[in-house]
Amino acid sequence: MTELQTFQSKYGPWALVTGAARGLGAEFARQIAARGINLVIVDMLADELAQVGIEIQNHTGREIITVVTDLSQSRFINTIRERTEGLEIGLLVSNAAFGPVGLFLDKSLDDKQKMVAVNVQAPLILVHEFASIMETRKRGGIILLSSASALRGSAYVSNYAATKAYNLILAEGLWYELREHGIDVLGFMPGITSTPAFEQSKPNLERLMKVVPIMEAGPTVVEALEALGKRPSHIAGRMNRFNMFMSSKLMPRKTAVKLVGNQMRDLYG
Repeated sequence: MTELQTFQSKYGPWALVTGAARGLGAEFARQIAARGINLVIVDMLADELAQVGIEIQNHTGREIITVVTDLSQSRFINTIRERTEGLEIGLLVSNAAFGPVGLFLDKSLDDKQKMVAVNVQAPLILVHEFASIMETRKRGGIILLSSASALRGSAYVSNYAATKAYNLILAEGLWYELREHGIDVLGFMPGITSTPAFEQSKPNLERLMKVVPIMEAGPTVVEALEALGKRPSHIAGRMNRFNMFMSSKLMPRKTAVKLVGNQMRDLYG
């Protein structure tokens, strides 16, 4: 059996990807379809989502279903449930996120609560919904998008990093709990990735490129799909893994938090 056939048999015939209109979500959709799996792609951006769906369908010949819904509203699951009725979802990629950059006190309470809704509540609801279904079939896969910022306090994205820590810890716990049911779970931590969301945050790129690498979406997603089923969590990028090892193992936590804070201040302050 080839690697693609193995991927299909474990995680097909359908995958559901949230935040699929742009960036990493769109790239997850492209690469999963290229591995022979049909897609349900979810986002708020109706026009861009439709374009991604058409592009993937034309390129791969896979079936594509688009679902336009707002993950900050808990009733979103009703819309997804209606559109996936009768489909065998073997892979869930919870990618959608909301995370404007800035000082904590400069952000409204509404923005902070929306971050919790999109980044914490929505993944929780999705995992509860689809892991239960996967359990009955004794196979499946779940990728929860975390962030390298989840590994310690990160100034200028304090609340976002906290929500991403939830995803990481949930994924690692479920990796153990669900593996006996044939379900692979991965907490995936991209570093800084060249996506529309990153560009919209308007970092000082000249300073950024001196301290941390900027990865492209393609190789980042390749790492996620290759890590699924092999480990409970994974940091994308060799240099990112090295930096995280240095900051978590060889520095006092206070020093690591200050270092990240200083870097974020230089980029966004």
